[in-house]
Amino acid sequence: MGRQIYVIGGGAAGLTAAITAARAGASVTILEHSKKMGQKILATGNGRCNLGNHTLNTDCYHCPDPSFVEVVLTQWGTSDTLDFFTKLGIYVKDREGYLYPYSDQASSVRDVLLMEAAHRKVKLKNDCLIEKLEYDGNRWKVHTPGWTYQGESVILATGSPASNISGADNSGYELIHSLGHKVRKVLPALVPLKCKGVSTGKWAGLRMEGKVTLLVDGKSEGEELGEIQMTDYGLSGIPVFQLSGPAVRALDQGKKVQLLVDLLPRLTQQELEQLMDVRRRDCPYKSEQELYVGLLPDKLIPLLPKGQEIIWLKNLLLTVTGSKSANAAQVCSGGVDVSQVNPYTMESELWKGLYFAGEVLDVDGICGGYNLHWAWATGTIAGTCCSGSKGRSL
Repeated sequence: MGRQIYVIGGGAAGLTAAITAARAGASVTILEHSKKMGQKILATGNGRCNLGNHTLNTDCYHCPDPSFVEVVLTQWGTSDTLDFFTKLGIYVKDREGYLYPYSDQASSVRDVLLMEAAHRKVKLKNDCLIEKLEYDGNRWKVHTPGWTYQGESVILATGSPASNISGADNSGYELIHSLGHKVRKVLPALVPLKCKGVSTGKWAGLRMEGKVTLLVDGKSEGEELGEIQMTDYGLSGIPVFQLSGPAVRALDQGKKVQLLVDLLPRLTQQELEQLMDVRRRDCPYKSEQELYVGLLPDKLIPLLPKGQEIIWLKNLLLTVTGSKSANAAQVCSGGVDVSQVNPYTMESELWKGLYFAGEVLDVDGICGGYNLHWAWATGTIAGTCCSGSKGRSL
């Protein structure tokens, strides 16, 4: 009989870790405190599950130690994700580098993971509250209200409070704290931002291509181009999501955070000035605001400040006052301090037989399938190493 391993958390990372360990001959049980396994997978990619990306490097992740991410990505790349899911029955399609199941259903990904887990005789325990973890120098004890499970290894894949899925909370971090591990403050990431500086209620519902630059204490900390969604509280959309993690953390540190928005990024300021001169010449009967009809959404035109229209469109400065809660976030930043985790094995540097996988670690990816890739990668490494397998050579 193989090693007895308990995986705490039945999400993307936990299911992958359990499957990998069971394939290596371990006896595996997943302990999940919500009613169903893999619920957060169903919400990924707007229900289509962007399960990976062909562009993969450390720049796609936020982590205090980029070398930690690099070691993980060296062990598990895009080809590994493709091979893993192809063998599970997922036919993967490529949308400009973004990887999706051909069915365009996130449920397909969740279902094949559960099928494989069942095939490998992984035991699934739902509605399982973990009260305490103990290690006696030989075996781990996982205490629940009705039972104490004992085994050689525990994999913590408890995720974060991101999303409004039942079971997404901070309970995993509380267990980790109790074991003496450092946990960097957990904050929302890939989340809409609350802003002031314009009558947001009047532009709510608009979607426009734009370039967004994040300013922290007046210094640029990155820029993103894409579709921006205007809301009654501020801004949303992928460009804003990509910048939101650093923005929220800077706010938490008491820094001044602003967004510099270019609402016509395809034109330089000089080109826009020349275009408006042409429009004035061609249509002298139009008012200044009427000249923007056909160039801007009707709802935006009344917001243009008279005499400053072009400057406003090219250099709209908004002050970030906060973000939506973790319930509205796709992931969270922060988590287990990676300096206390071995990146080659995912094992704790403090405790023998304790492993980590997925979002519980202080690593968060940008939009584009990177957070799921992180789940598959760290889950596989943890599952391989805790089962006694040697893992991959580098």
